[in-house]
Amino acid sequence: MLTQTTTPDAHGIAVVVLIVLALILFTRDRLPLESSSLVVIIVLVVGFHLFPYEVDGVVVDPALFLLGFGNQALVAICSLLIIGKALETTGALQPVARFAGDQWSKRPSVALLLMLVVVFVMSAFVNDTPIVVLMIPILVGIALRVKLPASRFMLPMGLATIMGGMSTTIGTSTNLLVVGITRDMGVADIGMFDITLPALIVGGVGLLYVWLVVPRLLPDRETPMTGTHPRLFDARLTVCEDGFAAGKTLKDVLDKTQHEMRVEQIRRGESVLAKFPSVVLQPGDHLYVTDAPENLKRFEMAIGATLYGPGHEAEAESPEFPGRESQQQLAEIVVTIGSPLYRKKLADVSLGPAFGLIPLAVYQARAPGERAAKDPGSVSLRAGDVVLMQGGRQAIEAAQSRGKMLVVDGMSGLPKAHRAKRALLVLVLVVAAAAFGLLPIATSALIGVGLMIALGCIAWRDVGRSLPVAVIMLIVASLAMGKALVATGMAAFLAGGFVSAAGGLPTPVIISAFILIMAVLTNIVSNNAAAVIGTPIAIGVAQQLGIDPMPFVLAVLFGANMSFATPFGYQTNLLILSTGGYRFTDFLKAGVPLILILWVGFSIVLPLLYGL
Repeated sequence: MLTQTTTPDAHGIAVVVLIVLALILFTRDRLPLESSSLVVIIVLVVGFHLFPYEVDGVVVDPALFLLGFGNQALVAICSLLIIGKALETTGALQPVARFAGDQWSKRPSVALLLMLVVVFVMSAFVNDTPIVVLMIPILVGIALRVKLPASRFMLPMGLATIMGGMSTTIGTSTNLLVVGITRDMGVADIGMFDITLPALIVGGVGLLYVWLVVPRLLPDRETPMTGTHPRLFDARLTVCEDGFAAGKTLKDVLDKTQHEMRVEQIRRGESVLAKFPSVVLQPGDHLYVTDAPENLKRFEMAIGATLYGPGHEAEAESPEFPGRESQQQLAEIVVTIGSPLYRKKLADVSLGPAFGLIPLAVYQARAPGERAAKDPGSVSLRAGDVVLMQGGRQAIEAAQSRGKMLVVDGMSGLPKAHRAKRALLVLVLVVAAAAFGLLPIATSALIGVGLMIALGCIAWRDVGRSLPVAVIMLIVASLAMGKALVATGMAAFLAGGFVSAAGGLPTPVIISAFILIMAVLTNIVSNNAAAVIGTPIAIGVAQQLGIDPMPFVLAVLFGANMSFATPFGYQTNLLILSTGGYRFTDFLKAGVPLILILWVGFSIVLPLLYGL
């Protein structure tokens, strides 16, 4: 039960202030999410240690806020992420995805519906990221074959995967967290398919909207890897000692490129030089430019400079570089969570020894008004960013076939299935054990990880890469904030305030309000943070109203999953933004109506199902 308080005390107010600050920090992309989460955990532990808090004669142990590291929901989430990575690496889901893709040349409209249903069903049992990573190259190939812009069906695919994740308790990490908190608070033990019926009813309507309406809302975007207008990459050209640019003025260099090269900045050591036409360039000077890959290589040759990413010039010139003797070509590689590029700075990426690839430049998915970094080497690579690589064709194909990087420029095919049947069998066993109540999902998923490793479906080195530190720390910090809300009685106080404000409103209206609040919050901050903070408050409202808490819990769960309206609302949205050639407004056009449809749908279905 929630601690009942009539007025908030100093500890409760401090917790609410910390939560507000944390949510603000979580929206700041320049500050790593794991750093913000660590600060939150430290503040809670140290704060309750220096200023002890007593409830009913018992002092709250600061170690309470560290229990998230051993939480069953976190264990289940991490285990399912590893299983998802194994499915991605082995190509176990390819036959299903290819079947949907093969129907396109016959009846495109029916094939689009089939593809949406396929990813909807798959995402109910598998993390969304490997599904999207798998589908992107398939959709690009379909776009090339049928001569249709991939923008017509790539965003619908992404929306369908998010909706499908709502339909089981293992579909998303958000679901697992809400279920875990509900169980820990002694409210209910939600089974795997207990949320499926409302999700299918309302999600089915949403799927029809995504199939029939979304492709008509979206303009035909030129997909960067299939069209004639490629991405513009932030790059650095270093003036060579024996190159044309050495000793020449900036005007001479620009004349050499017919003034097509636009220099954003000139650096000499730690100094930034003014871009005067008369400035004389010296060997070692860095010219920061933004342009298409082909133009960058042309400028490199024309002015006698090197394009290799910061810190990689010596590596590329080394005789030991694996790709040095092969015919070089360019490849655009999307950064995904768990890849060797994720959260690295371009200057720190080292793929030469292992893959024979050298990073050249970076393209970042930016929020409206966000400016490009002047130095691409200082950029911390995020999910959805695209890195321009140079290497031999075999090196590029090998990098993708190992399942560690997503090549999106169409140079190489999909990785061949490897131990795919074993991986699928393990997934079926994990789901069946949890679905029939034989084992808790945390236990069955952990056993599944052991089987994946034992059967050779995933290597230990890939296990660590499939567990993003940012996600783990965010979940632990969110759980800690939720526990602080409950321990200080603020969850009960906020619930009481909500009940007082709602007054005599009907219960369905209150549930509807919760869904909408969560839907708005999840598109601004992390969906996991929104769900963990919202769940105890929703349970408190239900308890104070004397109503079954389940519809309130599901209102939080479904609302927190509606991350459709912004490319930064969910990690798969960033992948789709980069590879589909979309703009921020495209997500608003397609996502906001979908949120409204699901909001109205769940506002009707949940009260009906629970007799409210």
